[in-house]
Formats: sequence, C-alpha cells, structure tokens
Amino acid sequence: MTGRPPSASTVSSPTVLSVDLGRTSTKACISRDPDKVVLIPANVAHLTVEQVRRGSFESQPTDPLVDIWLEFQGHGFAIGQLAADFGAKLGVGQSKVEDALVKVLACVGYFGLKDSIAVVLGLPYYSQEQFDREKEQIISIVRSPHVMSYRGDFVSSDIKQVWVMPEGFGSLIWAEAQDKRASSPDFPNLSVAVVDIGHQTTDFLMVDRFRFARGASKSEPFAMSQFYDQVAVQIQGADSQSLSLIEAVHRPEGERFFRPRGATKPTNLDDILPSLRRSFARELSDRLVAWLPERVTDVIVSGGGGEFFWNEFRPLLREARLKGHLAKPSRQANALGQYIYGEAQMVALLNRLTTA
Repeated sequence: MTGRPPSASTVSSPTVLSVDLGRTSTKACISRDPDKVVLIPANVAHLTVEQVRRGSFESQPTDPLVDIWLEFQGHGFAIGQLAADFGAKLGVGQSKVEDALVKVLACVGYFGLKDSIAVVLGLPYYSQEQFDREKEQIISIVRSPHVMSYRGDFVSSDIKQVWVMPEGFGSLIWAEAQDKRASSPDFPNLSVAVVDIGHQTTDFLMVDRFRFARGASKSEPFAMSQFYDQVAVQIQGADSQSLSLIEAVHRPEGERFFRPRGATKPTNLDDILPSLRRSFARELSDRLVAWLPERVTDVIVSGGGGEFFWNEFRPLLREARLKGHLAKPSRQANALGQYIYGEAQMVALLNRLTTA
C-alpha cells in the first residue's frame, strides 16, 4: 500500500446490528441501551408479494412491531405477530440458519438502517463441527448487499461484516461490561459457566478466563419449548407455540389467564404452573449438575428461561458453593453482549485500516 494511510475520520464505520435469533423472539439492538433492544416474535410466514402488498394501505400508521412485512427477491414475508396471524409457528426444531436472513432484514428495516452494516449473530453450540458448518452458511447468506421493500419503503443496505458466536457468550460479555463494585466478580480471571435457557435450547458454555472451552461446552435441545408443551397439555385446545400462551406464562402471579381459541372461559395458569415449574426445574437442575465442570467457580444464568427458573436455581448453586449471577435484563443480555463484541471488532478493524 502506498501513500498516506486514511485517517480514522475518513474511514466510514458500519452500523453494528446485534441479532439474537431466539426461537420465541428475535432480540436486536444497535446500541448498549437495554431499553432500546427490540423483541420481535420469531414467527416468519412465507407469502406471495401480492399477499403482503394487500396491507400496504395501512402500513405506515400502525405499530411496526405488529405489522412487519417485506418483499425480497420476488418473495413476500410477514414477520412476528403479523406472521402468527397468518398461521406461522415459531419454527421449533428448525435450524436457526433457516429464515435468519429474513429476520436480519426485518431488523434492518425496523431500525431504518442503510448503507454499510456489520451484523453479530449467535448460534447454538451442539458440536464444533455443526457450529462451524452453520456459521459458514449464515455468513454466506447474510454478508452481501441487499435490496428490499420494507413495509412498502425501498431499502438498500450492504452487510459488510458478519460475526457469529456461540449462543450465551454475549451474556458473559454483557455481565462483564456492567459497572463494577468492589464485590463484583472479575470474570476475565475466573472459570465461568454460562447457562442460557432459551426456547429451543439450553446452552451450557464453559469459559476459562474469557477463553471459550469448546470441548466442555454444549447446547441441549431441552428448554422452554418443552415446558410450554407441558403447560399446553393441561389446557384443552391450547397450542404450545401460541404467543398469547407464552406471554401468559410469564405474567406475574394473579394475572396469568389464557383463553385458547374456541374456549368461552380463560384458564387460570396459577392453578397449574407451580407443580409443573418445580418438576421442570428439577430436570433442568439435574442436567446442569451432570454437565457442570469441576473447575467452575461462578455461574451466569440468562435467557427468558433463566429468569423464569432463577429462584429454583439459586438454592442449587448455593448448595454447590458456586456464585450465581442472573444476567439483567435476562432476555436482552445476549443481544447486548453481542453488540459490545461487534463494537470492539469494528474498532479493531478500523485501527488496522488506519495503520495499514
């Protein structure tokens, strides 16, 4: 390379978009502000362009979170609540690579991003081989210029960088980034287990002094989807992938009412949740104990299921003389940590460009 290197001010910095591909909802952010993390239900409906255009007359005045649709490469897609209205399920059991691009583009449109973008994603860690294979697939799909119509508006973007990390690792990064007190754990110098209880998987990550321990980490297909199945079995006509049922499960005690379609009277979930919760927590605890590496001193619990079962996990961790930490906010922590990772990667990349 000849001539003077470009200054930092002349090198354009892509916007960092973090997308946590949750099976209940896609969590996305373009900043470190927990209040600015958007949660979009994970439903995706594949439609014709004509089907999605039929609602264009009402697209602008409505809340975009309940009316997300786009046209891309000659196909129509509804995302989130709108997709659920069209009958689309959450996609439990599918690879998260499937529909990943549509979900990323929905986030690009929601945040009004254009031009140069860097995206950070997470994938389950079933094995190193599968993680590497799906990582390459998702990078090849997402990293490219894209042109779409988002809710009737033309959007052109260029996703230049894509980073992929194991699901749950972002929660550790977010926990480490919090304001420190004298009693705060020094995670970069500890052996930490991250237990991220999501909808489709529970991710058990072992991290030694911020080094991801590949051989000791794994994702298990035992998570909140099985719990919702157990709840739905108790209610005639209930669908375990119903967004309304899932929302009702997570409401405070006394407010957990759910009426399945066709029923005249709602069911009070307070009558069935306590016993199901205790038995399911025991199963999760047994799986955690069977996996937990000997050298672990601290355990970070995250995900929607982590917050839901935190009170059941705390006694177990105390009994094992482990220090337990609930990532806060639990559902958003992974997306926030992924954003911080992307931010750091962009700084390093720009520094290399300006000194090359």
